[in-house]
Amino acid sequence: MTTIQGIVEPEPIATGRKIEIAPDDPEKHVSIRTTDGNTLMLFDGRNKQQNGNFVVRTLLPGKKTGKIAEWFIQAETDTKWIRKPLVAYSQVGYHPAQKKMAVIELDENDEISHEVTLLKVGSDGRLTKVLSAMPADWGIYTRYKYKQFDFTAINEPGIYVLEYDKLRTAPFPIGKNVFQKAWFPTLDVFFPVQMDHMCVREAYRIWHGAPHLDDALQAPLNRNHWDGWHQGPTTDNKYKPLEHIEGLNVGGWFDAGDFDIQTPSQQSVVQTFADLCSDFRVSRDQTSINQQTRYTEIHVPDGKPDLLQQLEHGVLQLIGQVNAVGYAIPGITESHLYQYRHLGDAVNKTDNKVYNANLDSLQTDGSTSGTFDDRWAFTNRNPYLNYGTAISLAAAARCLKEYNPQLSMEASRVAQFIWKDEHSRPTPEKIEFGGRSFNSADFMNSVECRAAFELWRTVGDTVYKNRMQKLFPILLTQFDRNVSVVARILPFLDNQIKKQVEPMVQAYVKQVTEQNKENPFGVQISRFSWAGNHGIVQEAINAYQLHLLYPDIVKPDLIYRSLDYLFGCHPFHNLSFVSGVGAQPKKVAYGNNRADYSFIPGGVVPGIRIVKPDFPENRDDYPFLWSENEYVIDLAASYIYLVNAADHLLNNSGK
Repeated sequence: MTTIQGIVEPEPIATGRKIEIAPDDPEKHVSIRTTDGNTLMLFDGRNKQQNGNFVVRTLLPGKKTGKIAEWFIQAETDTKWIRKPLVAYSQVGYHPAQKKMAVIELDENDEISHEVTLLKVGSDGRLTKVLSAMPADWGIYTRYKYKQFDFTAINEPGIYVLEYDKLRTAPFPIGKNVFQKAWFPTLDVFFPVQMDHMCVREAYRIWHGAPHLDDALQAPLNRNHWDGWHQGPTTDNKYKPLEHIEGLNVGGWFDAGDFDIQTPSQQSVVQTFADLCSDFRVSRDQTSINQQTRYTEIHVPDGKPDLLQQLEHGVLQLIGQVNAVGYAIPGITESHLYQYRHLGDAVNKTDNKVYNANLDSLQTDGSTSGTFDDRWAFTNRNPYLNYGTAISLAAAARCLKEYNPQLSMEASRVAQFIWKDEHSRPTPEKIEFGGRSFNSADFMNSVECRAAFELWRTVGDTVYKNRMQKLFPILLTQFDRNVSVVARILPFLDNQIKKQVEPMVQAYVKQVTEQNKENPFGVQISRFSWAGNHGIVQEAINAYQLHLLYPDIVKPDLIYRSLDYLFGCHPFHNLSFVSGVGAQPKKVAYGNNRADYSFIPGGVVPGIRIVKPDFPENRDDYPFLWSENEYVIDLAASYIYLVNAADHLLNNSGK
């Protein structure tokens, strides 16, 4: 490394006119040479950043026109190369009663077909052939051709492997309990690790100290920050730019692989945890959580349901926002870029002392400091966000009623306050969020109806019920968009309305069924820039809730296929997308420990991204592609719900 005009720059590890990369490996050999007098320089980009790569560079001369530099790049190729087959299957295994389908992914030039064999593993390690057959041709999807091997008929509990040609899979079980523990790491480890404002210990390891106790300063005006954060021309509250806002240094989870609090994902997790509480009565206790001491210890039960403790943690942040400024805010994020890129213990991002502009830099009076490192709260008012918090708090209030009566009452009070406050204001034509505008009606009808529904269930006031009944028919005009809200409300409406909705459900099922025929895995694989596991999980949850209402119309197969997909039956590789779950799970992911090329047990990654035009990808050797590998809390919460739903259907057992 060297310093140039005060900036640290890496020095090349080699220079020359020609660089040979992996000359000993024909599959990786690349040759780069200059065709003029310029020099090639090879750098190790990791000298500057953990997500760096090897970089080849030529400095361009100044004051020169025309052809000023030229490279000749040659990759060694093998015209007869054929990609090795992939056997995609569930790493977690299969319930005896569900459909069991393995998918064979083949190079389009692979013309040789082989039998697929299912073998049972004995207690002595011996393999016994159970089923063998030629896989059925499915066709072409993206750049590969696919075959399917159906072994649904095999339902005897045990450990099995699959063989295709010279490939043998890792062992997987068939048994009634395959889903009963598949969500444990997500609640036991992932969510504790994501807890903001808490010290988190696991045995000998401190995942992180209690960070961001100096939250938060009001974000400056007219600020276009990174990662979509935006503050408009006003603060929309009593606080001045860069003034400390009291009451935000409590609760909440790190949104994803970074350390910010994004309110929409906090709301989503609280809503999902409330649904888990009401639908499955999850009572598992493996974690100690103490809000007074800001201390969490993993794998140490404290006699309290972990789900309720996590729900409490999310509620504290949402209530804190409203009590601080009067409404839900977009969230809290780092003020400086070096903090945003921070890897390591989150407690080291700030000094945990509230910024005091009257003190010199690095000076402290014990509780405040002159170090300008506090996070910023972005506070532009948004009715969509506000109703989202009302929904979450109203639903959570019912679940917390016995566990924490005082917090339950406060959650209900704040939810009702938001409702009254929003109804005292005109509805804007456009909603501003992240510096972008959205049509208000498209969003507001759905969230207001859901807020009215949750408040009616919690408070019992007919004002909320009447408003819900008025808005519900509007939601039905866009059934596809609002299906998740409709499915939650329908069980509480009369049979006449359920009968009215039935044709819409039939049309929805037909549409989803056709869309899922696009690929051999039977789920909707996203073609957007962010991989689509969240959409797959949400569609399966929709199917579960509609199945309970219309069992003859909505079959549960999509629920099980979606979990099979998450657990390894997908393109590119057959790893489970849930770290720590399955025989071969994701071990390299975009969590806050990604610099170690490691993982957080229970985290769920976004999954397969289709690189245009036709390359399905999920890198398992490089964690820094967030669109494929970044853990996100709302997906993790929905995953817990989906696994419980599948287990409930197959075993008729809540938790």
